[in-house]
Amino acid sequence: MIGILIPAHNEEELLEDCLRAALHAAQHEMLGGEAVEVLVVLDSCTDRSADIAASYPVHCLEIDARNVGQARAVGALFLLERGVRWISCSDADSRVAHDWLVEQLSFDVDAVCGTVTVETWDQAFDESAQIRFRQHYEHREGHRHIHGANLGVSADAYRRAGGFEPLACDEDVQLVRQLERCGATIAWSQRPQVLTSARLDSRARGGFGDYLRGLVQTG
Repeated sequence: MIGILIPAHNEEELLEDCLRAALHAAQHEMLGGEAVEVLVVLDSCTDRSADIAASYPVHCLEIDARNVGQARAVGALFLLERGVRWISCSDADSRVAHDWLVEQLSFDVDAVCGTVTVETWDQAFDESAQIRFRQHYEHREGHRHIHGANLGVSADAYRRAGGFEPLACDEDVQLVRQLERCGATIAWSQRPQVLTSARLDSRARGGFGDYLRGLVQTG
């Protein structure tokens, strides 16, 4: 069984598209009918996120941590207890491709770090800011980007690495570094595709949104 883990904090505007994409990926014919369970960890949500998630065939956990690392850790534990062999992580402001799971699993490794594609640029991103992003971001095989929005790890490797730590940001980077220390095999690929937002009101300080904000401020 495969698990899809999605933390969410006040994501009523984007969560529905996220869940539709995840459920579509879960039905890919090349998965051979293997069960896929989608889990939304609703962290300190005060909007309609819980109602939206409850309207889809997904599992929901509600926590009050306001901490993405803790949300991922709680979600991963839930999925492991359900018996998943692989955990695929994304974000509530992102949409995974139909073949996202198939591509992650095709590498036959302990973990997969994928890239993200910005779907729509915020009005604050003028042409120069977009150019700066493209100059530094590598959409290629062998890149070294780490995104919680596009990360997959086997259950065994996740346990060996000690799992996600309750960090306010970079919990994904921490896990990958621990995987490297454990000698895990990691694929760094652009093949698993994920579209993400370019919003500046990011939910996790220090995350991808803050990185994009820095590009705007640099100009």
